[in-house]
Amino acid sequence: MNRRDIIKLLAILAVLVLAFVLANRIDTAQGTAETEIVRDAVKNAALTCYAVEGAYPSDVEYLREHYRLAYDEERYLVTYDCFASNMIPDIWVTEKGAGMP
Repeated sequence: MNRRDIIKLLAILAVLVLAFVLANRIDTAQGTAETEIVRDAVKNAALTCYAVEGAYPSDVEYLREHYRLAYDEERYLVTYDCFASNMIPDIWVTEKGAGMP
């Protein structure tokens, strides 16, 4: 192999690594956006419940049963911490298999 072939090979490898990194970033950004959509859906359902009933529900299951909250339970883990019925709950959504944000 001469010097020119080595330079070509290194350029091809650099392009492949760059393409992999960019594809990974795009996938991560998409996953983050989808997680935010699920979080917003849970929050909106909780706010609707508060507006209708005057209290935040104690768990997500109540929102699923009474306010048609739906999300992919196989893909997302929703943590819903309601301290008091008159205080907005803390809501965390994590994609299963991913670490906490």
